[in-house]
Amino acid sequence: MADEMVLQAQKWVNSTYKNVSGYNPVTENGKTGWNTMYSLTRALQYELGITALSNAFGPTTLSRLQAKGAIKVGESNKNIVKIIQCGMYCKGYSAGAIDGEMSQATQTGINTMMRDMGLSATYLNGTVRPKVFKALLTMDAYIFQSGGLEQIRFIQQWLNGRYFEKSTFYIGPCDGFFSRDVQQALMKAIQYESGIPEDQATGVFGPGTVAGLKAHTLSEGDSGTWVQLFTGACVANGPSNTSGDIATFGNKFDADLTDWVRKFQSFSAIGVTGKADFDTWAQLLVSYGNPDRKVNACDTRFTITPQRAEALYREGYRAVGRYLDEPPGSTLNKEIQPGELEAIFSAGLNVIPIWQYDARSLADFKYSNGYLHGSLAHGRAAGYGFNRGTVIYFAVDYDATSADMDLIIDYFAGVNDALKSNGSKYIAGVYGSRNVCASVSGATYVPYAYVSGMSYGFSGNLGFPLPQNWAFNQIKEFTFPNGSDSFGLDAVAHRPGADFGQESVNDPDGSSVDEFIAYAQKVYDAAVSYGKGDPNELSLQFMRWNKYTDTRWRTLFGEVDDAFISYATARGLDQARKHAYTDPSMGALVNPDHLAASASGYFLKGNAGVGKANRAELASWGGDLLTFYGEWSRSDNASPLDFCRKTLCRPDVASTFALGDLIEDIDGFLIAERLKNGNTNIVQELRRILIGTGHLTRFSDFKLYRFGGVTSNIRGTAKAFLEDQIDDTLLSSTRTLLIHRNCPVGKEPWNESDSVMSEFYTGFAETLQRLIDQQVARRAKFLAAQEAEKK
Repeated sequence: MADEMVLQAQKWVNSTYKNVSGYNPVTENGKTGWNTMYSLTRALQYELGITALSNAFGPTTLSRLQAKGAIKVGESNKNIVKIIQCGMYCKGYSAGAIDGEMSQATQTGINTMMRDMGLSATYLNGTVRPKVFKALLTMDAYIFQSGGLEQIRFIQQWLNGRYFEKSTFYIGPCDGFFSRDVQQALMKAIQYESGIPEDQATGVFGPGTVAGLKAHTLSEGDSGTWVQLFTGACVANGPSNTSGDIATFGNKFDADLTDWVRKFQSFSAIGVTGKADFDTWAQLLVSYGNPDRKVNACDTRFTITPQRAEALYREGYRAVGRYLDEPPGSTLNKEIQPGELEAIFSAGLNVIPIWQYDARSLADFKYSNGYLHGSLAHGRAAGYGFNRGTVIYFAVDYDATSADMDLIIDYFAGVNDALKSNGSKYIAGVYGSRNVCASVSGATYVPYAYVSGMSYGFSGNLGFPLPQNWAFNQIKEFTFPNGSDSFGLDAVAHRPGADFGQESVNDPDGSSVDEFIAYAQKVYDAAVSYGKGDPNELSLQFMRWNKYTDTRWRTLFGEVDDAFISYATARGLDQARKHAYTDPSMGALVNPDHLAASASGYFLKGNAGVGKANRAELASWGGDLLTFYGEWSRSDNASPLDFCRKTLCRPDVASTFALGDLIEDIDGFLIAERLKNGNTNIVQELRRILIGTGHLTRFSDFKLYRFGGVTSNIRGTAKAFLEDQIDDTLLSSTRTLLIHRNCPVGKEPWNESDSVMSEFYTGFAETLQRLIDQQVARRAKFLAAQEAEKK
């Protein structure tokens, strides 16, 4: 929408400077943007006597402005004041008439902006200092933006206010979003507090910064500026675990911060001390963390001979990344060589398969290339004998920007479709910067990320947290000393519990899915042998034991045959949660006990039908959605739709409703539907979904059988569970109790407007529909591209 005052600003700057050499006219459309700021910057440069005009408000512009001094009441150059007034309107602040006078209205607007910047009352006198002028002619926002975090805004304002007078510090945004500029500002603040001279405080993580951090280990009970710096870094790194908890910015190291730090350290695979030690400082501030810490994984383009494998094992490495292939014409000879896998496995190492055909510029990324590479990777992996469920990491080996992501996402959609069309034997992983890994994971549901953390200078590693689905993180490139056989190696950190490559090949029962199916067969056989009750129901009872067989669950869903549980355990069967497996289609980790709980709910209580809800929902997607609603209600994000898009079922961010949860909910529902229709058993249904083709259609099947295939019904049924009157007193009271446990007072669903709740239900429906659309749409795009190439 056009703004009348912005239009006035554009008309004034064009009419005033149209004949000035080097001035570029701006489109007069009443819409602010960088081009308007650039035109105002060139206008200011002209007024300061600079002849070579440019878009950049660089050192020359700033030094000329500093020589002139602050702009205040009585300024003789009316055009400079008009530039300020125009900039104010483009920033969204009122400035009175664009008349060149430092009027009271202009001063009030300036003071409001500086207050939003975080500057102290000392500066709020209507005077525009050079650094404020520089900040004015950017597109940085100084008010909180939807989707940001208030805690980050506090940090931004604190940094601006505390370090404004430092010669190498410049005012940054205060919008609630952590960015490259904010990260650099935080690094400079650490350098200032470490005693590094201002002119040497560059924001680069160098020896002086390392020394300053090593001298400032913090722990519970400490307080002061260094704690503020540390908590700022903690907040900037986002949630440290799947509960979505973030740290709190402040000057006291309390018990809550200790708890957060321990979770962050565990998530980051560094020593869990609860303290702000050097490893933790480094992990918070740079993408590679402490590059000299001991890690247990590595990768290399060099062949791993038996001698090299043994040397790596002696040094504590337990997995090595190697390339499945290399592009035609390559002279690097980096692909896995004959006999190499045997050497790696014999030494006690796992192998991490990596795929890279060029991948060093945006031109290498498009859907058709992804489909081709996925097909080739499948063929090469199968040729080496890699087991079903192996993750192959596809590389993006350059500094991809956010503007590049659409094509890179298309590439990975192609990779996914190719792997699925070849029987979903292998799972796609993504290798690249933090931003690449998060963007690809969120858009295409790639389950595991291999972060190129040692490329600290990549823009995609600055201002982005470590994605929640990271499995590997490259931290250091060096020459591995091995006598006369030294070779290049990258040290790689590994997140415990995530993919760790493969320890063997050509193993017919090597996948976690196969192992789980074998386990489920044993449970079902035990239920049949038991001779009492429905074997399917007994199997579900045992597989949800014991997390989902407590008193609360028994009250809601009926008693459990404890005698059968004892009978099954006596036959050597353990809990299903110990048999988690990797989903063959989406690569997400699936917890069988939650799947069994979802299946039990629908098996026992049935499908309530479109627009209705019963206790089955509580055991399945409804319970997860309720918890996720609580997560939104505790967040700073005002828009539940935006929150769903950024958080719901995405592999790259912490969420109380993860992709694996949704798969467990859906597969449980589909199993129950088939079991209730008879002529099948739980093992057959698990095989149909996990080994057959059921996993490829689960999302559309769920929409069809639970919601009648209509998107609006998803929203209506979600509303029925979360808000509507339910003719079940126990379910209603349980729902109310859970909402009160999860939501702040006043944020319960019944206290929110219909429009807000509609956004939330739309976010859930949109997520499910996106999963349904993904494969069909991308496959259609590939076929269309093929036809176009034929023409």
